[in-house]
Amino acid sequence: MFTGIVSAVGRIESVKPLGDAAAGVRLTVHAGSLGLADVVPGDSICIQGACMTAVTVEGERFAVDVSRESLSLTAGLDQPGEVNLEKALTLATRLGGHLVSGHVDGLGTVRRFEAVGESWLLEIAAPRALARYFAYKGSVTVNGVSLTVNQVSDEPQAVVFRINLIPHTVQVTTLKHLQAGSAVNLEIDLIARYVERMMSAG
Repeated sequence: MFTGIVSAVGRIESVKPLGDAAAGVRLTVHAGSLGLADVVPGDSICIQGACMTAVTVEGERFAVDVSRESLSLTAGLDQPGEVNLEKALTLATRLGGHLVSGHVDGLGTVRRFEAVGESWLLEIAAPRALARYFAYKGSVTVNGVSLTVNQVSDEPQAVVFRINLIPHTVQVTTLKHLQAGSAVNLEIDLIARYVERMMSAG
């Protein structure tokens, strides 16, 4: 489990195939300021919103194996570049964001990302199948960042939601690289997921 509060921005340094094209890839990630002294192989690390298992840890770098299926369901894990990082929470961790599992529920597409006054407006179109999970003032995880939904509108083929970002969030995460057309990893709120299941199973 994670909180959606990004601990550091790292960088995928290499992407190497694991055997044939259907086998997935191994990512070598420079952890930046994350700190790996307390991380061992087998530990979970959230990379750009996706929970991954460290298979090696050496100095300031760690490696993870990503299946071909995971690559097909996520964005930003198939090439070198900056990534949001967060270590798994402990029972002594402050829950500054919300409960995040690191399981990507779908890919969204950025429609707008622009400065508005002292903040930034981020507008994302998500798959229509996720529409029931978005609510005004509800939580959503975008590329591993816990954010609050400020507006929701339903369209025939999508649900569109807006978020206001403070400059600090933009500065210390990879969200600063977003632009119209960017694909983003989305995770719906864990509580909303269980409420929907309980209501539908009755």
